[in-house]
Amino acid sequence: MGIDLKLEHTLFPGIEDKRPLIMAGPCSAETEEQVMETARQLAAQGVKVYRAGIWKPRTRPNAFEGVGSKGLPWLKRVKEETGMLVATEVANVKHVYEALKYGVDIFWLGARTTANPFAVQEIADTLKGMDIPVLVKNPVNPDVELWIGALERINEAGITRLAAIHRGFSSYDKSEYRNAPHWQIPIELRRRIPHLPILVDPSHIAGKRDLVMELCQRAMNLDFDGLIIESHCNPDKAWSDAGQQVLPEHLGYILKNLVLRASNVDNQGAVTLEELRTQIDKLDDEILGIFEQRMKVAENIGRFKRDNNVTILQSDRWDKMLNKRINTGLSKGLSEEFVSKVYSAIHVESINHQQKVMAETKEEKQS
Repeated sequence: MGIDLKLEHTLFPGIEDKRPLIMAGPCSAETEEQVMETARQLAAQGVKVYRAGIWKPRTRPNAFEGVGSKGLPWLKRVKEETGMLVATEVANVKHVYEALKYGVDIFWLGARTTANPFAVQEIADTLKGMDIPVLVKNPVNPDVELWIGALERINEAGITRLAAIHRGFSSYDKSEYRNAPHWQIPIELRRRIPHLPILVDPSHIAGKRDLVMELCQRAMNLDFDGLIIESHCNPDKAWSDAGQQVLPEHLGYILKNLVLRASNVDNQGAVTLEELRTQIDKLDDEILGIFEQRMKVAENIGRFKRDNNVTILQSDRWDKMLNKRINTGLSKGLSEEFVSKVYSAIHVESINHQQKVMAETKEEKQS
């Protein structure tokens, strides 16, 4: 079921809503010279919205946590000299007031703030009645309801220039990315709120600049609306997140080489696509029918275990079966991650069916 947010058609005042919307700038404002030099180079690449962190929430103390309010006049100067809109992250009420005082055009809420409904509500209450774009990053963990809740709180305060930023999710497991993309989460957000603009932050997903272009293209392939990319005039010397920032000229190369795909196809293409989708629908129906049969067998197994006083969970059997299914899946071109997730879900559902059988009363068994 869709969620009805009251949204303006144009996200950034004075800038055409043309895919992809681009925000770029350094992870952190460090010095006035660094801010201005980066801004000039980005303006030369056609960037219209400049982003820079003034306050930086860091995981550990004694790390660089931003220059603070003294960097806000630098953003004001960027506006005056380049004509770009300027954006920064706000995490509390003081940040909001300070940024407004210096004419910051766009706010975003970081992943840690989004995860705290109290902080989001305080910011929403402070912004009540204002016409300023607010972008909400996904929470640290893959929780679409928490993300939606933050968006709703901001929207209920009367903010109608609203968008989401997908920046990936923290994960204990090691991977090639700094933050796991979990693309299914922003895809689900798009399904729930179809008219909400979604920007992708490839810098924070990647953690390293070599992956940024690939992630930008993937975001466009998935029909998301824009990109927020960290760019620095001297990224190797950056005071924070040096490895994921790109030179402005590299950003220009990325933007020039993005392939933008159409959301719709022509009449002949639509016929072909519909035929393929019909095949998918038929296969999905068959899959669900097989799942139904499989659960009936699981229930019979549950009855056998109940009548013979055997535990439901058989860890050795499950481990052997999963490994076998993964190997079979790999031979059929299916990834280990996919097969593991599918069969883990099937296993949980099978256990639920067996639990239900175990819980049957004597009368239910006789009937």
